[in-house]
Amino acid sequence: MTGLQLLIRKELREQARTMRLPVVIIAFAIMGLLSPVVARYIREIIDAVGGTQLEGIIPDPVVGDAVLQFTKNVGQFGVIIAILVTMTVVAAEKDHGTAAFLLTKPISRDAFLAAKVVAIGILLAVSTAVAGVLCWVYTAILFEPLPVGGYALAMVLVWLSLAVFAGITFLASVTLRSSIVAGGIGLVSLAAAGILSALPGLGSYLPTGLWSAADQLAVGTVPDPLLGPIVVNVTVIVVALGVAGWSFRRQEL
Repeated sequence: MTGLQLLIRKELREQARTMRLPVVIIAFAIMGLLSPVVARYIREIIDAVGGTQLEGIIPDPVVGDAVLQFTKNVGQFGVIIAILVTMTVVAAEKDHGTAAFLLTKPISRDAFLAAKVVAIGILLAVSTAVAGVLCWVYTAILFEPLPVGGYALAMVLVWLSLAVFAGITFLASVTLRSSIVAGGIGLVSLAAAGILSALPGLGSYLPTGLWSAADQLAVGTVPDPLLGPIVVNVTVIVVALGVAGWSFRRQEL
């Protein structure tokens, strides 16, 4: 892939220059910080606001609640952030003519797309890692330390779930010229996964099902199934990126 390393550096510099990198990391860091805090004190807040009428409606918080709150926040806000940062990466450059200009240089189309995929993957991985570390530290302070090995694997699953929605949005961004439509497709995929997750036997294989597996791994329990959902979601990413590359090589810019 001609020019891949150069393009990756360009994408990372652009993320930093446009403040996309620090803003996304800060947003994820806030989720990591607040999740164990909310899990620990939500009962006291509800009791204080509702008085005796709502007293005891929420059970005593346990360490697993902190992880559950974290994956819930990532599922609500982290996925939306992943979609927002992905929907413009190719569609906007095609619309503005930037992609056509870059590809007049000694740069292959595969390298052009691969650099964007790597940069997005790094952005989501760093953000998830920062949020995960902060969540672990505050969970240890407010509850008890979580098993490091299982918790680290849980964060990998969280990243994988984000990567699935980013991959679907990336495919839409490559095949379309509208960033808004690409983002809409990403949000539709999130809504569809949420609806389909209610079907028996299917939910655990969806990207949303990875959050439940992450909850179990984080507290030291091995979910069943585990390998199957991982393979399915990795396959979705590979197929989405493969179709995106196939489509991009045939487009007239």
